[in-house]
Amino acid sequence: MNTLSRDQVKVSRRISMILRHRPESAGLTLDANGWAPVADLLGALGITRAELDVIVENNDKSRFAIARRDDGVDWIRASQGHSRRVEIDLDLPPAEPPAVLFHGTPRDNLDPILRDGLRPGSRHHVHLSKDVPTALVVGRRRSADVVVFEVDAARMAADGHVFHRSENGVWLTLAVPSGYLSLKRTNPQQGWLI
Repeated sequence: MNTLSRDQVKVSRRISMILRHRPESAGLTLDANGWAPVADLLGALGITRAELDVIVENNDKSRFAIARRDDGVDWIRASQGHSRRVEIDLDLPPAEPPAVLFHGTPRDNLDPILRDGLRPGSRHHVHLSKDVPTALVVGRRRSADVVVFEVDAARMAADGHVFHRSENGVWLTLAVPSGYLSLKRTNPQQGWLI
């Protein structure tokens, strides 16, 4: 995967903000599933379709999906991460999760998570990663001092909790009660212990 230029990263962040949190800031209205016409987004940002395609194809987390509808119009949406102020249904079918999933977060969140579990906060879902390295990357977006929780996804699913998998491979669920969590331990010299 190619890396984006600094200017392309700025545009990618703006697209994320628009499609995940504030579509009205660009004069857009999302449909019930979070989609907006590509042409409308291009007009709002003042970029070309080729520039958008490079950003969609090369952003670090496959944050966006583009689909052509039956009428031939291309639409775009954020794969996940919508704030609660954007009322959408990603229309993702329930999916059987792997036995374990992971969640990286700043160490400052440790005590509240141990007490209350993982909650979506201002978003619609809790985001979970398929492996520890990905969870570390996600957690380090907010702090260098990160902890990783292992989620007993198999037991959660058996107990009736529903999981979804977004287009870019992020696992989503409404909440993770603390009883399904175990803390991964770290050794500063050797890295993560599994």
